[in-house]
Amino acid sequence: MLNKGRRKQTESSDAKIFTMTADNELEIQEAFQRAQKAHHNKAKLVATLKNRYIKLEDKLEFHEEFLRCLKYAMIVYTREPAVENVIDFVVKFAVSFETPMNEEEEEESEEDDGSFLNFLLNFLLESHTANSHAVRFRVCQLINKLLGSLSENAQVDDEICERIHEAMLIRVTDKYPNVRIQAALAMARLQDPNDPECPTIKAYMLLLENDSNAEVRRAVLSCIAPAAFTLPKIYKRTRDVKEKVRKLSYQVLAEKVHIRALTIAQRVSLLQHGLNDSAESVKEVVKVFLLPAWLRLLQNDILQLLHRLDVENCAETAVLALHALFSTATTLDDLLQNGAKLDERKLIPVDALTCENVLYWRAACEFVKAKGDQGEELLEKLLPEPAIFAEYLYSYLKSVPLLSEEQRADMTQLELVMTKEFIGQQLILLVGCLDTTEEGGRRRVLAVLKEMLLLPNTPLSLIGQLVQKLVGILHDDQQRITVMAEIISDLREPIVPITECVDENEKRKKQVKLAELKVCIMECKQELEDCISREDFVRAAELKESIAQLEERRRQLELQPESDHNKEQRIEKSRVSGPEFSCTFSSLDFTKNDPETLLKCLTMCAEVLKQMNISRGICPTITALIETLILPSVSNSNSAVRNMAVVCLGTAALHSRDLANTHLVLLLQITQLDEPKIRISALKALIDQLLFNGLKILQDKPSDLLNSDGQSEEEESPVHNILKMLSEFLDSEICELRTETAEGLAKLMYCGRIVSAKLLSRLVLLWYNPVTEEDQRLRHCLGVFLQLYARESRAHQECVEESFLPTMRTLFNAPATSPLSEIDTSNVAELFIELTRPSALVQSSQGVCVHDSLAVRVCNEILRDIDAPEVRLYCKTLSSLEISTEPGPANQELQQLLSQILQEVKDKFCVRAVEKVLNQLKASQQSKPSAPQDPVLTAVDENVSSEAVNEDETKSKRPRRGQKKVSTAKTSKKSCENKEKSDESDEENVPEAAPPSVRLTRRAKTAALEKTKQDLTALMNREASS
Repeated sequence: MLNKGRRKQTESSDAKIFTMTADNELEIQEAFQRAQKAHHNKAKLVATLKNRYIKLEDKLEFHEEFLRCLKYAMIVYTREPAVENVIDFVVKFAVSFETPMNEEEEEESEEDDGSFLNFLLNFLLESHTANSHAVRFRVCQLINKLLGSLSENAQVDDEICERIHEAMLIRVTDKYPNVRIQAALAMARLQDPNDPECPTIKAYMLLLENDSNAEVRRAVLSCIAPAAFTLPKIYKRTRDVKEKVRKLSYQVLAEKVHIRALTIAQRVSLLQHGLNDSAESVKEVVKVFLLPAWLRLLQNDILQLLHRLDVENCAETAVLALHALFSTATTLDDLLQNGAKLDERKLIPVDALTCENVLYWRAACEFVKAKGDQGEELLEKLLPEPAIFAEYLYSYLKSVPLLSEEQRADMTQLELVMTKEFIGQQLILLVGCLDTTEEGGRRRVLAVLKEMLLLPNTPLSLIGQLVQKLVGILHDDQQRITVMAEIISDLREPIVPITECVDENEKRKKQVKLAELKVCIMECKQELEDCISREDFVRAAELKESIAQLEERRRQLELQPESDHNKEQRIEKSRVSGPEFSCTFSSLDFTKNDPETLLKCLTMCAEVLKQMNISRGICPTITALIETLILPSVSNSNSAVRNMAVVCLGTAALHSRDLANTHLVLLLQITQLDEPKIRISALKALIDQLLFNGLKILQDKPSDLLNSDGQSEEEESPVHNILKMLSEFLDSEICELRTETAEGLAKLMYCGRIVSAKLLSRLVLLWYNPVTEEDQRLRHCLGVFLQLYARESRAHQECVEESFLPTMRTLFNAPATSPLSEIDTSNVAELFIELTRPSALVQSSQGVCVHDSLAVRVCNEILRDIDAPEVRLYCKTLSSLEISTEPGPANQELQQLLSQILQEVKDKFCVRAVEKVLNQLKASQQSKPSAPQDPVLTAVDENVSSEAVNEDETKSKRPRRGQKKVSTAKTSKKSCENKEKSDESDEENVPEAAPPSVRLTRRAKTAALEKTKQDLTALMNREASS
């Protein structure tokens, strides 16, 4: 009986223990179930569960049950709301054990309260190497949120901290971007910005530089600590290909980086690229965050901000920044409170003029004038009357000194003059803001501009702007030409008063002649008296007549200096300044031909030709300027004069086709024989002529004049010689000449003046060539051209198709020593596929698809040499083409070629790719007679199958050195991008504004939420019941 009673007592105690355990499991499970609901108060759940945990003496069972419930959430990869709520609940529960620690209670607190947090971290660190990417993602997410939720003075065990660091360094190299994002965010509190060798900082910089996922780069940008060695990496992300990355990089620079930490070049580059960015969101960040942040750091002193930008070398960027600041001002009257301080005349005193305040004055006036009628009242407060401003400008420009060659060697004087020239330039630009509708003010402004053009000390750098403002006030072309011709004439043939007309030698000769005349007169008078005494009246009459003539000669000789004293002549300056002469010759044929005068005259001529109406033609005045000024200057010994003369000649040739025909050969000779700068100017003139008049202008030229090799006209035409010359320029060692040639050919091809598959192939190879990697202008120009050219028309796509095989053959046959051997041929093939894709056309066209004819070309190329190594690439290209499945002769021909390739090719990869294409063609023909199917479903099925077949083949490869990574069309990347956005990138904890979306109805929202919501309760109950 005792034993039996004891057995019953034992059974009842076991049941009691089991019931208590079940209650504990139920409470933990219930807490997790309630935590899934967003409306439940998680703070209450945490407090309740924490109280129960503290009361337990043996916490092992609690740990096991807690982990069992947590694992259900950790195996879910998608961002389900229920799972995210559970993760947040777990983090809050674990962090709730952290208490503020005093130095005396530190050891006790670590032992009592930190046990659960350490236990959870140990479990997570043991699970970070799991095979499931969902588990790795949730591990990194939990560690990130746990570390982020701890207080600043929180302490974690050194061993655990080291293990977290090591684990996260491994996970930032994970295959899945979401795992890398959470690992990068988790290491934010583990970095040491003072240590250049910090592993976390090195990992961050490596991710910023090389990670292909934009969300990973954004995550790193949001948590990397700015330092001297990390700042260049952050700054470089402002030129990222993704808009969101650029936007966040500007935000980081505005919030975390002081303006003094950036160099002047970096500040200017940030403003220039940010304010001109293609994305409006990036521009807005620069306006709203970056510029105001810099102003706050400089105590809102806008002139100090301009000083930090070095406005003398980046005036236009500074004006853009000022306009951005003005656009955020509450009222336009705020413009008067900062920057330029105007006196009662509405002018800045000449002594107070600086580069910063005059630029601010100009930017404010231009901004207000752009407002139209709204800013008219404020503009009157910013600018004086036109006549007053004209006198102000004239007085300042007269004070600009003219330096000699010795003075130019002194850098202090040179910098002072350059500063004065910059201020003068800004004042000239302010003329465009003046109200010249009133006749009196307009005439005074015109007179002052003319006088300034004639001033000898007016710098050459200001001539062009003075002419632009003068021509802008004159609205009639003929009046513009007449005024400029008069100014040029006065410059080259100035009217100079002669104060001293006789040199010493001439003076002595004249005195000798006067003495001789006096002696002759005295002798004649003596002889006359003798004849009268002898009564020889005949001889006396002759002598009297001779005396009268001698007296007349003496009188003329004496009066000659008085008549020349006030004489004015057009003279050559060099003749006046000679040391041996104190007078000038009376000839009127002397003109000034020094380089400075010629440059001023040619600059004026060029500006007038640019402003003339293109349909007006060449008037006699312009013809005279061409004959007397431009053409003689083309052969001038000074290179700057020759360059400006070539610019003038090229501009004038656009106004007259006869003039272009006359001087086209001269321009061609200059493009090949002169200095690089002048050759480029002549090349630009030639390209403009071909763009404007077309290749017809070359048909009247004899071939031997255009052909440097002297070949006969039957062998080569002028057009062929021109294209040959331009093709040779593409291989030039002069970078600027090569870039201008490529840009010119791109313009000619885009406008339809030239249709050449060979030249297009040359441009594609030039774009990929590693030699041009540093030439950003060339790369950008060709990159934009290729996309626009292929999208424009079907004829352009056919030209691209024709250039495909020559381009690939050139790459395959390139020797190992050639830079072309470093280019990734598969990348080039992908480019041609995207450029010729039918969906890329702006306007869809009817007829045979370009990809169909390209497939035939590729098949014939494969059959030409079936054992060639490039056959694999050609087969892969075939599988990527959008071949039309419509029945017809072209389709049958393509099937025959594919069947022939299958019979001869042996490579398994090639066989699979060709079979795929052939099966698609046959399957489409077999499915035609069947019942009609929804085209949307058909397209989806084809995309899915295509993605499954090509998944391994379309993986991106790291480009080799010197290789350009091509950005393909959006249509081919659409499925990949959607997949990446849904499965790989979640953008968690990365600051970003929510994108605009269409507002759904309440019923639609509820239905969508029910479809996507995942509840963990069923899984947990199923496990508990089993």
